[in-house]
Amino acid sequence: METETNDVTGLSLDKAELIDRIEQAWSALQQTIGQLTPAQMNVPDTGGWSIKDNLAHLSVWEDFMRLYHLQNLPPHQVLQLDEAHFKQLDEDGLNAVLYQRDKDRTVADVLANLQRTHAQVLADLAQWTYADLLKPHYPDDPTAAPLLNWVIGNTYEHYTEHRAAIQKLIDSMAA
Repeated sequence: METETNDVTGLSLDKAELIDRIEQAWSALQQTIGQLTPAQMNVPDTGGWSIKDNLAHLSVWEDFMRLYHLQNLPPHQVLQLDEAHFKQLDEDGLNAVLYQRDKDRTVADVLANLQRTHAQVLADLAQWTYADLLKPHYPDDPTAAPLLNWVIGNTYEHYTEHRAAIQKLIDSMAA
């Protein structure tokens, strides 16, 4: 299999390496949360987000990547928001709305949804060629970033980012 370079991220990957990076970061996340009790997963950090909230956030954005970026569904529909309201929100505003929506979910529900969403991401990615992931996200704009950037940003990079926040909260509970 030929390896192609993604000029935007500077990575030289092939599809097998992409999947491997996703699985490695996923495994690290699972190891980090694997020994926690539901009570520990509900302890908020100084910003108010618990481990459960971080995991719900990951699940929402994985699903968004899958349904909007890979399947081309309307973004407001994917996030189950009114279109006008969606258009008024920036990323922080979206995250705040999604946090409010998910904050009262149970740990068991969030974990089950996270597992299900991750499996769906892998199944969806299995249907894509690596060459197609390197194409511009918006076909009518050949200078647009490739679809791969959204896959990376909503999988292994996102897992790593939130695993660090989760580990920080775990460390603070142990102190």
